[in-house]
Amino acid sequence: MPSTIPQLHTEFLERVRSEVARDTRLNALLAGGSYIHGGFDPHSDLDFVIVVEDDSYPEVMASRQEFAHRIGDLLSAFTGEHVGEPRLLICLYGPSLIHVDLKFVTSAGLGRLVERPAVLFARNLEHTEALLDAATIAWPNLTPEWFEQRAWIWLHYGATKLARGELFETIGILGFFREQVLGPMLHRRAGRPQRGVRRMESMDVRASAQLARTVATHDAVSARAALLAAIDLYVDLRSDEPPREVVRQMPEALFSHLKESIGATQ
Repeated sequence: MPSTIPQLHTEFLERVRSEVARDTRLNALLAGGSYIHGGFDPHSDLDFVIVVEDDSYPEVMASRQEFAHRIGDLLSAFTGEHVGEPRLLICLYGPSLIHVDLKFVTSAGLGRLVERPAVLFARNLEHTEALLDAATIAWPNLTPEWFEQRAWIWLHYGATKLARGELFETIGILGFFREQVLGPMLHRRAGRPQRGVRRMESMDVRASAQLARTVATHDAVSARAALLAAIDLYVDLRSDEPPREVVRQMPEALFSHLKESIGATQ
């Protein structure tokens, strides 16, 4: 357990542990996220993995909402298809608000993990630890090719929205680009897992300053400056681990497009 954990989180964790222990269909309760990485504070989520008996898995999956209701005052919940994880139930509890993720897996689901979770409860601790010891644990870092194939399409999209005067759209694509491309590449430069822009302000002052230049206000001049900063930062970060093949005519073609469509000089 982290050296310091807020009282609200402690109480909630104990309720989840007790409920898992009471339900014989459930074999283990694991915790990830801030619980194991550090930086746990009153704003942290609770990220749980619940290991289910194989034969009971369909039944448990069908009644996940009931389990979620049993562990606290559930305000809202939805499943994680939007992040490619249908096994995940994303929950908000209150009235003291706390975000809780409940992922239900079988033992086979522990074969590939993005992190080594902490074991909070296990009916057979030795077996659970053995499964975790045998797991392939790797953060899903993206390749230079993944970034290069997408970056210029997304940047061009932002440029077209700017040219049309759709500033909210331009601001939105810049935020998306920071999360999907620039943040991960800045973490890559520092030798960290590619976790979007998570905790960038506290982890890396220089990287934060670079990202800040890509943040636009609702103003065409500001949006254009932010877009140009995003292009420059991507090209700089790309040089760390160049892709096998770069997109032809970039960034020159995009700079020309910006000049022609917006009528401004570089």
